[in-house]
Amino acid sequence: MRLAAAAALFALLASPTQAQERTQFVLAISWQPAFCETRPNKPECESQTEDRFDAGHFALHGLWPQPRSRDYCGVDEATVRIDEDGDWDRLPAPELSRELWAELQVAMPGTQSGLERHEWIKHGTCYDGDAEGYFADSLAMLDAINNSAVAGLFAGSIGQRLTQTEIRAAFDAAFGPGAGERVRVSCVEDGSRRLISELTIGLTGDIDGPASIADRLQDARPTDGGCDAGEVDAVGLQ
Repeated sequence: MRLAAAAALFALLASPTQAQERTQFVLAISWQPAFCETRPNKPECESQTEDRFDAGHFALHGLWPQPRSRDYCGVDEATVRIDEDGDWDRLPAPELSRELWAELQVAMPGTQSGLERHEWIKHGTCYDGDAEGYFADSLAMLDAINNSAVAGLFAGSIGQRLTQTEIRAAFDAAFGPGAGERVRVSCVEDGSRRLISELTIGLTGDIDGPASIADRLQDARPTDGGCDAGEVDAVGLQ
């Protein structure tokens, strides 16, 4: 009996799990005021105001299929070089409906610098679908977080310090126990201050609207927590 049990356990560990067989992503969402502290001359930072959406909500950075070795799927070398050189205004614009483009300009202020072109060329080309589907799914995941207690925690903590533990607990409360273990916190140094600049979030499986985020989080692998604590920055150079 013991030998049979050991063999069964070995077979379970040696075989791919359901999560491993499905598509994995990293969702990157920015706290834009902190991003702009270190890049104040970017168009989206020069135009930021206290009443703009990204002053109190997370902004979309990108949705990155994993592994990252799959970047630039089917993209020619000349276009890759343009992207890597940072000449994003020379990249082809993704084909989006008027409605989705309007939503994206609000949720991704980096569109003022051509970020959507970069994200599509580098990451979206490796997504299962066209640009409309890629950005619609990206916005669905962002909307789920911006309409949750996680965004409420950040908006209510502007100018204050948040810990990794508090952030992960907010994800647990919003999306189920263990969801926070799929979240990594990134910080930047700004003089004597450490600012929370971004969250990267593991997701696994098919994205099907904002309500699917809880399952996508639960199916993803846990990650290290990253930065242990930082300040939630307010709009404007401090």
